[in-house]
Amino acid sequence: MKGKLIFITGATSGIGEGCARKFASMGSNLILNGRNTEKLEALKQELTAQGVDVLTLPFDVRDRQAMRQAVDSLEGKWKHIDVLINNAGLVIGMDKEYEGSLDEWDVVIDTNIKALLAMTRMIVPGMVERGCGHVINIGSIAGDAAYAGGSVYCATKAAVKALSDGLRIDLVDTPVRVTNIKPGMVETNFSVIRFRGDKQKADAVYDGIRPLTGDDIADVVYYAASAPAHVQIAEVLVMPTYQATGTVCYRQK
Repeated sequence: MKGKLIFITGATSGIGEGCARKFASMGSNLILNGRNTEKLEALKQELTAQGVDVLTLPFDVRDRQAMRQAVDSLEGKWKHIDVLINNAGLVIGMDKEYEGSLDEWDVVIDTNIKALLAMTRMIVPGMVERGCGHVINIGSIAGDAAYAGGSVYCATKAAVKALSDGLRIDLVDTPVRVTNIKPGMVETNFSVIRFRGDKQKADAVYDGIRPLTGDDIADVVYYAASAPAHVQIAEVLVMPTYQATGTVCYRQK
């Protein structure tokens, strides 16, 4: 992966940040997207010190016009994206489906589905034209089965699986690969957002179990990306030990 160009959305925390550090450590150049300009610049300074080139694109993935302007601004070597990691995603609340906020659902759906689809539409044609590329979508175990208070989020991650499978079918006559990574319990800022900033509730999600970290998922993402060109890792379900499904886990007292 040395010298390859990796485009990561949602790169300023969690899995995205872990991916940025992992690929940089292996000599990959990076395009990093996020909403927090200060964090993006700090991450750029950290990673360029390792000898790789980093370009930051600060925009909200829900803003399609800003996304288009950012992608159209890429010039020279920055246009030749080898790996697109559609990582940006979130969930807000644990409300019942008949009680939830339509506005919050718009944010979740626009981020988890529509932004992923738009980014794919903007980047993949170049991969097809160049005859190489890899799209890695960060899905979730939540896409396998719904759970209480999570129906809308689960639906978005089920959509990520369907979009990944459909894209793989559409690209079957090309060398471009498609991977869907489906993490189980990962301790990032994800749960804090879910509980609308309540850190105590977020921490309770991981009581009694050692969750995965963003770096753990980054290792899996890198494994898929660095597989030989004739190997396509279509889907990976990765969970912490003591988790069996999206809703079944053993918590030590």
